[in-house]
Amino acid sequence: MKKLWSLFALLFVLVSAQAQHRVTFRLLQRPASHSGDSIFVSGSFNRWKAVPEFAFSRSSGGTIQCTASLPADDYEYKCIRGSWDKVETGTGGTFKANRFLRLQSDTVIDVSIEAWRDDFPPEPPRHTVSDNVRVMDTAFFIPQLNRTRKIWVYLPPGYEKGNKQYPVLYMHDGQNLFDEFYSGFGEWGVDECLDSLIAKGRPASIVVGIENGPRRFNEYNPFYFERFGEGEGDAYIDFIANTLKPYIDGHYRTLRTKEHTLIAGSSMGGLISYYAILRKPDVFGKGGIFSPAFWTAGAIKSLTDSLASRMTAKVFFYMGGKEGGSYIQDMQDVQESLGAGSSSMIYSIIDPESGHNEPAWRKWFPEFYNWIMADGFNYVVKTKE
Repeated sequence: MKKLWSLFALLFVLVSAQAQHRVTFRLLQRPASHSGDSIFVSGSFNRWKAVPEFAFSRSSGGTIQCTASLPADDYEYKCIRGSWDKVETGTGGTFKANRFLRLQSDTVIDVSIEAWRDDFPPEPPRHTVSDNVRVMDTAFFIPQLNRTRKIWVYLPPGYEKGNKQYPVLYMHDGQNLFDEFYSGFGEWGVDECLDSLIAKGRPASIVVGIENGPRRFNEYNPFYFERFGEGEGDAYIDFIANTLKPYIDGHYRTLRTKEHTLIAGSSMGGLISYYAILRKPDVFGKGGIFSPAFWTAGAIKSLTDSLASRMTAKVFFYMGGKEGGSYIQDMQDVQESLGAGSSSMIYSIIDPESGHNEPAWRKWFPEFYNWIMADGFNYVVKTKE
């Protein structure tokens, strides 16, 4: 009988964890333009796609609404007319932040759309890159994947006039790091940030930005994932460690040890950065793991459990409070496993006001850099919430 009650309790917990709540989005107002177009609710609950199940339609009562059942969680979303070049904006075409939903019970949400992006001509993109950044190669060969990639390099102020050696920070999604002209969603401002910090006496470093390509979701994932297919993360990390790093070390004045070799990225780039430290702890000694897409890598925690004992790294974790509770929990599970199984130093930030986007990563990059480059940290910094 005791075993039966235990089984019942377990089933109750599992069923409760999967409890669904009904959410109804009611469209109260929208621009007169494009009145014949379909409008979709697109967010973290449907992988930011325009899917029929989340299309607005007129109900029998005359309201225009969209109804769905979702697990209790925190979500972000926006309204789009089928694609992201037709996303809602603020009045006059100004940028509108993601809407936020904390779903804990059946909910009705009233939605008013102020304007559509495609009703306002986009401002011409502008170059924002600093003088300390250059394109090292427009088509650097990746022998492990038989493809090429554009590589950016940031050299600290005064590099050309001295003989000092520098740490190297390798970063993914290179088109989003330095220049607004090439970034699709805003840039991190890494060059401006480092120019400012170095001028204030903070340690300097070289930054290598590796642009992403059409197989980004495969290259940045070491595991098979149903939506994207086979992961190519092992080959991509071998490229950085065995091809790109030797080239950088041979052509620039670098400090080559693992303590001076950093790797950082966001979302899928956060996942592959963490995996690089886990798989090659003798190469990468420090990392910035921003909004890691651990949801695409089901084996990452078990891999951490098995490999953490090899690691003596320094690792910075960030997640936005508006990204969703399940994503936060995924990150916390991994960082706690890493902390329990290794002597690594961990700094974890959960910013309740931020989400999964370049402005958030730009906001926290200085904190990451100041901490990761400082000496003398021999303790775990508690999560800030």
